[in-house]
Formats: sequence, C-alpha cells, structure tokens
Amino acid sequence: MYGLRFVETVQTNLNLWGCGYLKNGRPDFRDIKSFEEFSRYYWYREELSKICKSLGLEYRSTKQELNHIIEQYFMGNRIEKSQRNGNKNQTEVVTLCTPLLECAFSFNQKFRDYFSAVTGVSPFKFNADMATAWRKVKTENDLNFTIQDMLKVYYGESDYAKYDNSACQWNQFLKDFCSDEFSDYYSNKLKVAAIIWKEVRDSKNEKIYSRQLLNEYGDKIEEYHK
Repeated sequence: MYGLRFVETVQTNLNLWGCGYLKNGRPDFRDIKSFEEFSRYYWYREELSKICKSLGLEYRSTKQELNHIIEQYFMGNRIEKSQRNGNKNQTEVVTLCTPLLECAFSFNQKFRDYFSAVTGVSPFKFNADMATAWRKVKTENDLNFTIQDMLKVYYGESDYAKYDNSACQWNQFLKDFCSDEFSDYYSNKLKVAAIIWKEVRDSKNEKIYSRQLLNEYGDKIEEYHK
C-alpha cells in the first residue's frame, strides 16, 4: 500500500523547525543543549543534513557521518562544509599512488574505465563503500587517501569507511509495516513505525518488520497515544 515514494514524500514535507514530531515531544534543535540529549530522539538523514547545512557544517554525507558531525559540533569542533572549487594544481596523470583530491576524482566514465582496466572487471561498478569513502575523504579533506586505498575499499580489504545501510532497512521496515492491515488501526503510521523501528534498530534482532512487534512494543506505542 505504501512504498518508497510514500517515505520520500513524508520526509520531504517534514518541517525541520516545527512539524508534528515536535508536537509529539521532540524539542526544537536550537533548544537542545547536548549530543546526549540530541541522541534521545530519532532523526531522519534529511533532517540531519538540513541541521548541518543551517549551521554551516558539511551536510553532503551519510546519516552516520552526519551524526558524527553533529556530535563534534556539540563538543565545540566544527567540520566545515567542504569546498568543491577546482584545484588548478590537479595532476593529469593518474596512478595508484595519486591522492583522490589531486586528480579531480569523480564517479564518472573516466574513472570507471580506469578502475575497469586496473581490476579487469567490465563493466566496472562503484560500490556503496566506495561512495562512503569518497564522502569521508571530502569531509575530512584527506589528502593522503589514494587510488590504491580506494581499490582496497572496493575489494573489502579496508575499514576506512563502510556504507550505513540502516536507511535502506528503515525504508523496507516502513513499507512492510504500512502493508500490514493491522497498521490501519493507527492514525499516524509513520510515528508508530518509527517507535517500533527505534527498538528494533537498537536491538540485536533482525532489522525486519513482523506483526509480533506490535505486541512486543505495545506499551511504548500506547505511551505515544496517551
């Protein structure tokens, strides 16, 4: 009944500074005094990105990285928005030892062909871990991260950065919840799904929806309806 389009529409229409979530007990971000307090509430990646952008911080990152940026903000450390202006000193010749920030690296056909030639894989496809690593390089202005390092990420031989798939898990969780006819009982399905998801996400259980969860976390759902 509901799919990813539903999720995207709801998230797009969320007003960062004063929509339904604030009415349900989550304070305005500007009133939050510590990261510990901030972590008590559930935030979507889009919301985290808007918060970072409003503070002049790097906002083009994964949800995990955005949480880290906000944590550092509360500690008094600012991870500024990375600059995307071209570097006139960028090298023309790309080798395995070339830093990504010195070769105008991008997920384009040029570098797809380069990695295809190096790995022998055709057609070559950049994976999610590589995208996460590239964001980290830009966020931290890591001048030492090279093409060779990116290859290690591709082969799974590096822990430099890992893709956070919790957003995908949440989207599927919400879709399955809304497809359950029992969810029709709740007027605010998104909020109820978020309550259950928070418990499942923080547990050691599999990150999937089942009707049993409605009973398991019934008390927490009822607290919301009071």
